[in-house]
Amino acid sequence: MTYPATNTRAYTTELVTDERAFAELTADWGRLYGRCAAATPFQSHAWLHSWWRSYGGRGRLRVLLARDGRELVAAAPLTLVRRPVPSLVPLGGAISDYGDVLLDDERGEDAVAALTEGLSAVARTALIDLREVRPGAAAERVYDRWRGPRRRVADSLCLELPALPMDELAARLPSAKGRQRVRAQLRRLDALGVKSRTVLPDEVDAALRRLLELHRLQWQGRKVTGEHLRTRFRDHLVRAVGPMVRSGDAVVTEFRMDDEVVAVDVTLLSRRLAGGYLYGAHPRLRERKADVAVMLLDACAEHARAPGRGTLSLLRGDEPYKHHWRPEPVPNQRLLLARWHTAPLLSAALCDVAARRRGKELLHQRQVRKERKERDGGGRT
Repeated sequence: MTYPATNTRAYTTELVTDERAFAELTADWGRLYGRCAAATPFQSHAWLHSWWRSYGGRGRLRVLLARDGRELVAAAPLTLVRRPVPSLVPLGGAISDYGDVLLDDERGEDAVAALTEGLSAVARTALIDLREVRPGAAAERVYDRWRGPRRRVADSLCLELPALPMDELAARLPSAKGRQRVRAQLRRLDALGVKSRTVLPDEVDAALRRLLELHRLQWQGRKVTGEHLRTRFRDHLVRAVGPMVRSGDAVVTEFRMDDEVVAVDVTLLSRRLAGGYLYGAHPRLRERKADVAVMLLDACAEHARAPGRGTLSLLRGDEPYKHHWRPEPVPNQRLLLARWHTAPLLSAALCDVAARRRGKELLHQRQVRKERKERDGGGRT
Protein backbone atom coordinates (compact mmCIF):
# COMPACT_ATOMS: atom_id res chain seq x y z
CA MET A 1 0.00 0.00 0.00
CA THR A 2 1.16 3.57 -0.69
CA TYR A 3 0.30 6.66 1.29
CA PRO A 4 0.13 10.18 -0.19
CA ALA A 5 2.45 12.56 1.65
CA THR A 6 2.98 16.10 0.40
CA ASN A 7 2.80 18.25 -2.73
CA THR A 8 5.70 20.38 -3.94
CA ARG A 9 5.01 22.57 -7.00
CA ALA A 10 4.00 20.13 -9.73
CA TYR A 11 5.43 17.13 -7.89
CA THR A 12 3.72 14.71 -5.50
CA THR A 13 5.41 12.50 -2.94
CA GLU A 14 4.23 9.22 -1.51
CA LEU A 15 5.52 6.75 1.02
CA VAL A 16 5.70 3.07 0.03
CA THR A 17 5.55 0.68 2.98
CA ASP A 18 4.40 -2.49 1.22
CA GLU A 19 6.96 -4.91 -0.21
CA ARG A 20 4.83 -5.83 -3.22
CA ALA A 21 4.46 -2.17 -4.16
CA PHE A 22 8.23 -1.79 -3.85
CA ALA A 23 8.76 -4.85 -6.06
CA GLU A 24 6.52 -3.33 -8.75
CA LEU A 25 8.77 -0.26 -9.03
CA THR A 26 11.45 -2.11 -11.03
CA ALA A 27 10.91 -0.31 -14.35
CA ASP A 28 10.31 3.18 -12.89
CA TRP A 29 13.26 2.78 -10.55
CA GLY A 30 15.53 1.67 -13.36
CA ARG A 31 14.73 4.75 -15.45
CA LEU A 32 15.39 7.07 -12.50
CA TYR A 33 18.58 5.21 -11.62
CA GLY A 34 19.82 5.74 -15.17
CA ARG A 35 19.23 9.51 -14.88
CA CYS A 36 21.15 9.88 -11.58
CA ALA A 37 24.85 10.07 -12.43
CA ALA A 38 25.93 9.83 -8.78
CA ALA A 39 24.11 6.53 -8.21
CA THR A 40 26.14 3.43 -7.36
CA PRO A 41 25.05 -0.18 -7.88
CA PHE A 42 24.01 -0.27 -4.22
CA GLN A 43 21.07 1.99 -5.21
CA SER A 44 19.86 -0.29 -8.01
CA HIS A 45 16.41 -1.79 -7.54
CA ALA A 46 17.76 -5.34 -7.88
CA TRP A 47 20.22 -4.84 -5.01
CA LEU A 48 17.81 -2.99 -2.68
CA HIS A 49 14.76 -5.19 -3.18
CA SER A 50 16.83 -8.34 -2.77
CA TRP A 51 18.39 -6.90 0.40
CA TRP A 52 14.93 -6.18 1.77
CA ARG A 53 13.82 -9.76 1.16
CA SER A 54 16.83 -11.09 3.09
CA TYR A 55 17.23 -8.46 5.79
CA GLY A 56 14.10 -6.31 6.00
CA GLY A 57 11.99 -6.12 9.13
CA ARG A 58 8.24 -6.55 8.89
CA GLY A 59 6.42 -3.21 8.97
CA ARG A 60 9.62 -1.16 8.64
CA LEU A 61 9.85 -0.45 4.92
CA ARG A 62 9.87 3.29 4.17
CA VAL A 63 10.50 4.14 0.50
CA LEU A 64 9.78 7.78 -0.28
CA LEU A 65 8.97 8.59 -3.91
CA ALA A 66 8.58 11.93 -5.71
CA ARG A 67 6.73 11.99 -9.04
CA ASP A 68 5.91 14.41 -11.80
CA GLY A 69 2.61 12.94 -12.87
CA ARG A 70 3.47 9.27 -13.27
CA GLU A 71 7.18 9.82 -13.81
CA LEU A 72 9.47 9.00 -10.88
CA VAL A 73 11.91 11.90 -10.37
CA ALA A 74 13.37 11.18 -6.90
CA ALA A 75 13.47 8.36 -4.35
CA ALA A 76 14.80 7.71 -0.86
CA PRO A 77 14.98 3.95 -0.08
CA LEU A 78 14.79 3.75 3.71
CA THR A 79 13.89 1.45 6.57
CA LEU A 80 12.88 2.21 10.14
CA VAL A 81 15.18 1.13 12.99
CA ARG A 82 14.61 1.63 16.71
CA ARG A 83 18.13 1.61 18.13
CA PRO A 84 20.17 3.43 19.25
CA VAL A 85 17.44 5.99 18.49
CA PRO A 86 14.36 5.81 16.20
CA SER A 87 15.82 6.48 12.75
CA LEU A 88 15.15 6.14 9.04
CA VAL A 89 18.29 4.58 7.53
CA PRO A 90 19.14 3.53 3.95
CA LEU A 91 18.16 0.12 2.65
CA GLY A 92 21.24 -2.00 2.01
CA GLY A 93 22.60 -2.06 5.54
CA ALA A 94 26.09 -3.15 6.50
CA ILE A 95 26.67 -5.23 3.35
CA SER A 96 26.40 -2.14 1.11
CA ASP A 97 29.45 0.08 0.73
CA TYR A 98 27.53 3.21 -0.31
CA GLY A 99 24.15 4.59 0.73
CA ASP A 100 22.32 7.33 -1.16
CA VAL A 101 19.06 8.70 -2.51
CA LEU A 102 18.18 9.01 -6.20
CA LEU A 103 17.58 12.34 -7.94
CA ASP A 104 16.78 12.90 -11.60
CA ASP A 105 19.69 15.05 -12.84
CA GLU A 106 17.46 16.61 -15.51
CA ARG A 107 14.96 17.95 -12.93
CA GLY A 108 17.37 20.18 -11.00
CA GLU A 109 16.34 21.70 -7.71
CA ASP A 110 12.65 20.94 -8.09
CA ALA A 111 13.29 17.24 -7.51
CA VAL A 112 15.61 18.04 -4.58
CA ALA A 113 12.94 20.24 -3.01
CA ALA A 114 10.23 17.61 -3.42
CA LEU A 115 12.34 14.86 -1.87
CA THR A 116 13.59 17.07 0.97
CA GLU A 117 10.11 18.23 1.92
CA GLY A 118 8.83 14.68 1.69
CA LEU A 119 11.58 13.47 4.01
CA SER A 120 10.74 16.21 6.48
CA ALA A 121 7.12 15.11 6.43
CA VAL A 122 7.83 11.41 7.06
CA ALA A 123 10.44 12.10 9.77
CA ARG A 124 7.87 13.11 12.36
CA THR A 125 9.21 10.99 15.20
CA ALA A 126 12.45 9.64 13.77
CA LEU A 127 15.89 10.89 12.84
CA ILE A 128 17.00 10.60 9.21
CA ASP A 129 20.40 8.87 9.35
CA LEU A 130 22.01 8.52 5.92
CA ARG A 131 25.02 6.23 6.31
CA GLU A 132 28.00 5.62 3.98
CA VAL A 133 27.36 8.60 1.71
CA ARG A 134 30.11 8.97 -0.90
CA PRO A 135 31.39 12.52 -1.59
CA GLY A 136 29.41 13.92 -4.52
CA ALA A 137 26.39 11.74 -3.76
CA ALA A 138 22.84 12.93 -4.44
CA ALA A 139 22.11 12.91 -0.69
CA GLU A 140 24.46 15.88 -0.25
CA ARG A 141 21.95 18.02 -2.18
CA VAL A 142 19.21 17.05 0.27
CA TYR A 143 21.52 17.84 3.18
CA ASP A 144 22.31 21.28 1.76
CA ARG A 145 18.61 22.09 1.43
CA TRP A 146 17.53 20.76 4.83
CA ARG A 147 15.99 23.44 7.08
CA GLY A 148 16.16 21.69 10.45
CA PRO A 149 19.06 20.61 12.68
CA ARG A 150 21.68 18.62 10.78
CA ARG A 151 25.16 17.25 11.27
CA ARG A 152 27.78 15.67 9.03
CA VAL A 153 30.21 13.17 10.57
CA ALA A 154 32.80 10.82 9.13
CA ASP A 155 31.81 7.26 8.27
CA SER A 156 33.82 4.40 6.73
CA LEU A 157 37.00 4.96 4.74
CA CYS A 158 37.08 3.91 1.09
CA LEU A 159 40.21 3.70 -1.05
CA GLU A 160 40.12 4.62 -4.73
CA LEU A 161 42.37 4.34 -7.76
CA PRO A 162 42.06 5.99 -11.17
CA ALA A 163 40.47 3.80 -13.84
CA LEU A 164 43.69 2.84 -15.62
CA PRO A 165 44.95 -0.34 -17.28
CA MET A 166 47.09 -2.61 -15.13
CA ASP A 167 50.42 -1.54 -16.60
CA GLU A 168 49.66 2.10 -15.74
CA LEU A 169 48.52 1.15 -12.23
CA ALA A 170 51.84 -0.66 -11.76
CA ALA A 171 53.69 2.43 -13.01
CA ARG A 172 52.16 4.39 -10.10
CA LEU A 173 54.07 2.31 -7.57
CA PRO A 174 56.81 4.32 -5.87
CA SER A 175 59.68 1.84 -6.29
CA ALA A 176 61.16 0.04 -9.26
CA LYS A 177 61.16 -3.12 -7.16
CA GLY A 178 57.41 -2.86 -6.61
CA ARG A 179 56.74 -2.32 -10.32
CA GLN A 180 58.94 -5.28 -11.21
CA ARG A 181 57.15 -7.47 -8.67
CA VAL A 182 53.73 -6.74 -10.21
CA ARG A 183 54.98 -7.53 -13.71
CA ALA A 184 56.59 -10.73 -12.40
CA GLN A 185 53.31 -11.74 -10.77
CA LEU A 186 51.43 -11.20 -14.03
CA ARG A 187 53.97 -13.40 -15.80
CA ARG A 188 53.58 -15.99 -13.04
CA LEU A 189 49.82 -16.10 -13.60
CA ASP A 190 50.43 -16.64 -17.32
CA ALA A 191 52.96 -19.40 -16.60
CA LEU A 192 50.43 -21.14 -14.33
CA GLY A 193 47.88 -20.99 -17.12
CA VAL A 194 45.38 -18.87 -15.15
CA LYS A 195 42.75 -17.59 -17.56
CA SER A 196 39.85 -15.24 -16.86
CA ARG A 197 36.42 -15.38 -18.45
CA THR A 198 33.36 -13.15 -18.10
CA VAL A 199 30.47 -15.29 -16.92
CA LEU A 200 27.40 -15.25 -19.17
CA PRO A 201 24.08 -14.09 -17.67
CA ASP A 202 22.51 -17.56 -17.59
CA GLU A 203 25.59 -18.90 -15.76
CA VAL A 204 25.66 -16.27 -13.02
CA ASP A 205 23.70 -18.10 -10.31
CA ALA A 206 25.92 -21.18 -10.45
CA ALA A 207 29.07 -19.03 -10.55
CA LEU A 208 27.98 -17.11 -7.44
CA ARG A 209 27.37 -20.31 -5.52
CA ARG A 210 30.85 -21.45 -6.53
CA LEU A 211 32.22 -18.06 -5.40
CA LEU A 212 30.74 -18.48 -1.93
CA GLU A 213 32.08 -22.04 -1.66
CA LEU A 214 35.56 -20.80 -2.56
CA HIS A 215 35.20 -17.85 -0.19
CA ARG A 216 34.44 -20.20 2.69
CA LEU A 217 37.36 -22.43 1.71
CA GLN A 218 39.89 -19.61 1.45
CA TRP A 219 39.02 -18.30 4.94
CA GLN A 220 38.75 -21.67 6.64
CA GLY A 221 40.46 -21.51 10.02
CA ARG A 222 40.92 -17.73 9.82
CA LYS A 223 38.92 -14.71 10.90
CA VAL A 224 36.26 -13.95 8.29
CA THR A 225 33.21 -11.71 7.91
CA GLY A 226 30.65 -14.12 9.28
CA GLU A 227 27.75 -12.60 7.34
CA HIS A 228 29.27 -13.77 4.06
CA LEU A 229 28.82 -17.38 5.19
CA ARG A 230 25.14 -17.07 6.05
CA THR A 231 22.25 -18.38 3.98
CA ARG A 232 20.50 -15.00 3.90
CA PHE A 233 23.58 -13.37 2.33
CA ARG A 234 23.89 -16.15 -0.25
CA ASP A 235 20.24 -15.77 -1.18
CA HIS A 236 20.58 -12.00 -1.46
CA LEU A 237 23.71 -12.15 -3.62
CA VAL A 238 22.34 -14.75 -6.02
CA ARG A 239 19.00 -12.95 -6.28
CA ALA A 240 20.52 -9.50 -6.86
CA VAL A 241 23.56 -10.03 -9.06
CA GLY A 242 21.86 -11.94 -11.89
CA PRO A 243 19.56 -9.01 -12.80
CA MET A 244 22.44 -6.59 -12.24
CA VAL A 245 24.60 -8.48 -14.75
CA ARG A 246 21.79 -8.33 -17.30
CA SER A 247 21.36 -4.57 -16.77
CA GLY A 248 25.11 -3.84 -16.88
CA ASP A 249 25.42 -2.99 -13.18
CA ALA A 250 27.67 -5.96 -12.36
CA VAL A 251 30.04 -8.41 -13.98
CA VAL A 252 31.07 -11.84 -12.71
CA THR A 253 34.53 -13.11 -13.65
CA GLU A 254 35.65 -16.72 -13.45
CA PHE A 255 39.32 -17.75 -13.24
CA ARG A 256 40.44 -21.20 -14.35
CA MET A 257 43.66 -23.13 -13.87
CA ASP A 258 44.18 -26.66 -15.23
CA ASP A 259 40.59 -26.51 -16.51
CA GLU A 260 39.28 -26.01 -12.95
CA VAL A 261 37.52 -22.92 -11.59
CA VAL A 262 39.91 -21.63 -8.91
CA ALA A 263 38.43 -18.17 -8.32
CA VAL A 264 35.26 -16.16 -8.95
CA ASP A 265 34.88 -12.40 -8.53
CA VAL A 266 31.92 -9.98 -8.50
CA THR A 267 32.65 -6.44 -9.68
CA LEU A 268 29.90 -3.82 -9.39
CA LEU A 269 29.62 -1.13 -12.09
CA SER A 270 28.10 2.33 -12.29
CA ARG A 271 28.52 5.30 -14.59
CA ARG A 272 31.36 6.73 -12.50
CA LEU A 273 33.07 3.77 -10.85
CA ALA A 274 33.82 0.07 -10.78
CA GLY A 275 34.41 -1.74 -7.52
CA GLY A 276 35.43 -5.29 -6.68
CA TYR A 277 32.77 -6.39 -4.19
CA LEU A 278 33.51 -10.02 -3.24
CA TYR A 279 35.61 -12.92 -4.44
CA GLY A 280 36.39 -16.50 -3.60
CA ALA A 281 39.75 -18.10 -4.37
CA HIS A 282 40.96 -21.65 -3.89
CA PRO A 283 43.95 -21.95 -1.49
CA ARG A 284 45.76 -23.81 -4.27
CA LEU A 285 46.38 -20.48 -5.99
CA ARG A 286 48.50 -19.25 -3.10
CA GLU A 287 50.13 -22.65 -2.75
CA ARG A 288 51.27 -22.21 -6.37
CA LYS A 289 52.64 -18.74 -5.49
CA ALA A 290 49.96 -16.88 -7.46
CA ASP A 291 49.23 -13.32 -6.26
CA VAL A 292 45.45 -13.28 -5.99
CA ALA A 293 45.30 -9.51 -5.35
CA VAL A 294 47.16 -8.78 -8.60
CA MET A 295 44.96 -11.24 -10.50
CA LEU A 296 41.75 -9.62 -9.25
CA LEU A 297 42.91 -6.05 -9.74
CA ASP A 298 43.99 -6.83 -13.29
CA ALA A 299 40.48 -8.07 -14.11
CA CYS A 300 38.75 -5.21 -12.27
CA ALA A 301 40.89 -2.62 -14.05
CA GLU A 302 39.62 -3.91 -17.39
CA HIS A 303 36.01 -3.43 -16.30
CA ALA A 304 36.73 0.07 -14.98
CA ARG A 305 37.81 1.42 -18.36
CA ALA A 306 34.39 2.37 -19.75
CA PRO A 307 33.88 5.94 -21.05
CA GLY A 308 33.08 8.28 -18.15
CA ARG A 309 34.01 5.71 -15.51
CA GLY A 310 36.94 7.42 -13.84
CA THR A 311 37.27 5.49 -10.59
CA LEU A 312 38.37 2.00 -9.65
CA SER A 313 37.10 1.71 -6.10
CA LEU A 314 38.62 -0.69 -3.58
CA LEU A 315 35.46 0.00 -1.57
CA ARG A 316 35.43 0.13 2.23
CA GLY A 317 38.34 -0.99 4.33
CA ASP A 318 41.83 0.18 5.18
CA GLU A 319 43.63 -3.13 4.71
CA PRO A 320 47.42 -2.84 4.29
CA TYR A 321 47.48 -4.73 0.98
CA LYS A 322 45.31 -2.02 -0.62
CA HIS A 323 47.84 0.69 0.24
CA HIS A 324 50.43 -1.10 -1.87
CA TRP A 325 48.72 0.51 -4.89
CA ARG A 326 48.90 4.08 -3.53
CA PRO A 327 45.13 4.66 -3.52
CA GLU A 328 43.47 7.91 -2.57
CA PRO A 329 41.60 7.77 0.77
CA VAL A 330 38.00 8.92 0.26
CA PRO A 331 36.00 8.90 3.51
CA ASN A 332 32.29 8.24 3.34
CA GLN A 333 30.01 10.58 5.26
CA ARG A 334 27.12 10.12 7.63
CA LEU A 335 24.40 12.74 7.16
CA LEU A 336 22.10 13.24 10.16
CA LEU A 337 18.89 15.21 9.59
CA ALA A 338 16.30 16.13 12.24
CA ARG A 339 13.30 18.38 12.66
CA TRP A 340 13.38 20.92 15.43
CA HIS A 341 11.20 18.81 17.72
CA THR A 342 13.37 15.73 17.09
CA ALA A 343 16.66 17.55 17.77
CA PRO A 344 17.17 15.47 20.97
CA LEU A 345 17.40 12.37 18.76
CA LEU A 346 20.20 14.03 16.81
CA SER A 347 22.07 14.81 20.05
CA ALA A 348 21.64 11.22 21.24
CA ALA A 349 22.92 9.84 17.93
CA LEU A 350 25.99 12.08 18.09
CA CYS A 351 26.71 10.86 21.63
CA ASP A 352 26.48 7.28 20.37
CA VAL A 353 28.88 8.08 17.50
CA ALA A 354 31.39 9.59 19.95
CA ALA A 355 31.11 6.64 22.34
CA ARG A 356 31.65 4.09 19.58
CA ARG A 357 34.62 6.01 18.23
CA ARG A 358 36.18 6.16 21.67
CA GLY A 359 35.58 2.43 22.14
CA LYS A 360 37.38 1.67 18.87
CA GLU A 361 40.29 3.88 19.88
CA LEU A 362 40.64 2.09 23.24
CA LEU A 363 40.46 -1.31 21.55
CA HIS A 364 43.15 -0.25 19.07
CA GLN A 365 45.39 1.05 21.85
CA ARG A 366 44.98 -2.20 23.77
CA GLN A 367 45.91 -4.22 20.67
CA VAL A 368 48.99 -2.05 20.05
CA ARG A 369 50.14 -2.52 23.67
CA LYS A 370 49.60 -6.28 23.41
CA GLU A 371 51.62 -6.52 20.19
CA ARG A 372 54.40 -4.36 21.66
CA LYS A 373 54.53 -6.52 24.78
CA GLU A 374 54.78 -9.71 22.72
CA ARG A 375 57.45 -8.17 20.49
CA ASP A 376 59.53 -7.04 23.47
CA GLY A 377 59.23 -10.40 25.19
CA GLY A 378 57.17 -9.01 28.06
CA GLY A 379 54.82 -11.95 28.01
CA ARG A 380 57.56 -14.56 28.66
CA THR A 381 58.49 -15.94 32.08
